[in-house]
Amino acid sequence: MADPDGQVIVGLEVHCQLDTKSKLFCGCSTDYRSDGPNTHVCPICLGLPGAMPALNKRAIEYAMKVAKALNCEILNESEFSRKNYFYPDLDKAYQITQYDKPLAEGGYLEIESDEGGERKIRLTRIHVEEDPGRLVHMGNVERGKYSLVDYNRAGIPLIEIVSEPDMRSPKEARKFLNKLRATLEYLNVFDSEKEGSIRVDANISIKGSERVEVKNITSYKGVEKALTFEVTRQKNLIRRGQKIERETRHYLEARGVTQAGRSKEQEHDYRYFPEPDLRPLRVRSWLDGIVLPELPDARRERFMAEYGCSLNHARTLTGELKLANFFEKVVASDKRGLSPLAATWIADTLKGELNYRDMSLDLVEPAAMTGLVLLLKAETITDKSGVEVLRVMLDQRLKNEPAETPDAIVKRLNLAKTPGDTGAITKAIDEAITENPKALDDYRAGRSGALNFLVGQVMKKTRGKADPAELNRLLTGELKKREA
Repeated sequence: MADPDGQVIVGLEVHCQLDTKSKLFCGCSTDYRSDGPNTHVCPICLGLPGAMPALNKRAIEYAMKVAKALNCEILNESEFSRKNYFYPDLDKAYQITQYDKPLAEGGYLEIESDEGGERKIRLTRIHVEEDPGRLVHMGNVERGKYSLVDYNRAGIPLIEIVSEPDMRSPKEARKFLNKLRATLEYLNVFDSEKEGSIRVDANISIKGSERVEVKNITSYKGVEKALTFEVTRQKNLIRRGQKIERETRHYLEARGVTQAGRSKEQEHDYRYFPEPDLRPLRVRSWLDGIVLPELPDARRERFMAEYGCSLNHARTLTGELKLANFFEKVVASDKRGLSPLAATWIADTLKGELNYRDMSLDLVEPAAMTGLVLLLKAETITDKSGVEVLRVMLDQRLKNEPAETPDAIVKRLNLAKTPGDTGAITKAIDEAITENPKALDDYRAGRSGALNFLVGQVMKKTRGKADPAELNRLLTGELKKREA
């Protein structure tokens, strides 16, 4: 019987939308989101009798680019098949996909493991397929009165990337997806901001138990949350002596739970057979003409060597293409001089403030961030004042207000440090100690937290303008006097 504390085993099937201008087998535009339903369709993507598919060469080139970046082997010959099943948004009652002869096999992607260091996640295959349409449920999906079908998405080119079960936690699964997303963005074949750009089927088991598939998870956070719920559910079943059934489940994002859907189909249920209207693909000769850009791992190493970034900061900065490009623009004027400070403020402070506001990096001007880093480097302002300036900058952009320069914000809010003027700091120290006698007693008793507490109180009184080194020197001296 399985051990409830046994090893967690996770494998992913990731469907990624290729960012082509036209669909996989016809000339209909993929840019349909601003138009009405069923406006970007034709006889081919609607599966009307007599309509013949014609393969989109650009989609195959994009798929090969991904395969090359992920260290896969392009097969000498691949072919499309018909996957037969009935669902309301599948207009032909079959999906054109690849089955026993995919475009590419093998490959791997390296991620940071939970134990530290790198973990190599092996890939099984990459294949190309078309997207079905989309169901629009009117009301609750389970108890709604009816559903509508929009075929605008039918025929959108997808690649399915299938991993081996090499991930050992929900957190590692999310790291894999983040690394995969970054790689696809660097390749310029994928737009993560488009609706339906990524969908994940996750397979999870506790070693020794049956595998469960969680279908159609549509967000990176959702994958981690769905798998975390499944780990808890499956371990609880094992502890109660119950058997885990092999099944397909669906993730209900609003409730944060998975729900049984149906018994898992076997491959023979889909009655695969070769697509008679498409010839086999022999595209291995194209591989030499596919040139890869600098990918996340290579850029991470360059950031460490060229800019002196730490490993953690380099990993964070290169984990998103926009963030990496933003960083290089910020430090362009003084690469070695600004880089370490800029890396810290962009990877830690700026990213945190953007996440808190659910704000896009696109709204932040690199020149404004450069100005803030220059003020910090010159020690014109303290770190605490720097955070206040950054928040004002972001809030102005978010509210579409006139944007001030960091210098103007510092001047308007009187945030500049006053080196050499110890009078205000001394007064604030005296007030902080007088108002907090317990902190003085704690300091006398050797409790280290008391000093940090008093530093915080003085910083509040000086609105963060006190020079940290000067403050620590003066405060320590005053406490030693009162200790006697």
